[in-house]
Amino acid sequence: MSAQLLAAAQARGWMIATAESCTGGLVAGAITETPGSSAIFDRGFVTYTNAAKTEMLGVAPGTLEAHGAVSEPVAAEMARGALAGSRADIAVSITGVAGPGGSEHKPEGRVCFGLATPQGVTTEAREFGPLGRAAVRQASVDHALALLLSAMT
Repeated sequence: MSAQLLAAAQARGWMIATAESCTGGLVAGAITETPGSSAIFDRGFVTYTNAAKTEMLGVAPGTLEAHGAVSEPVAAEMARGALAGSRADIAVSITGVAGPGGSEHKPEGRVCFGLATPQGVTTEAREFGPLGRAAVRQASVDHALALLLSAMT
């Protein structure tokens, strides 16, 4: 999918930024595995802690307090912050519970995504189920790449 993303971003002349929590940079890694990705990938933010989300992406402490890190409002602010803090035309964000563990309201496998362009931000939450940490992270990477690709085609 990375090669398709590269082609689509080049066709539009777009640069991409990522803001990642539970995936720890895996989306940026997947994009940059493709030769030529420097033409379309600007930067990635790995913001694993709430402090990093606030300091690097401008996520409001009140949003974190009201909704928790694993929430669509936080994903929206992460994506918006990545777009504002980069030279990208589109930014994707991921925050979730890769596992093990979780809670009744935020179980293992719950992942929230944000997609920001100058036209606005969209969010969605996915339940990848208790698949185990590696599988949840991989499903999250795949979904983030699909969101980016869908926005460009």
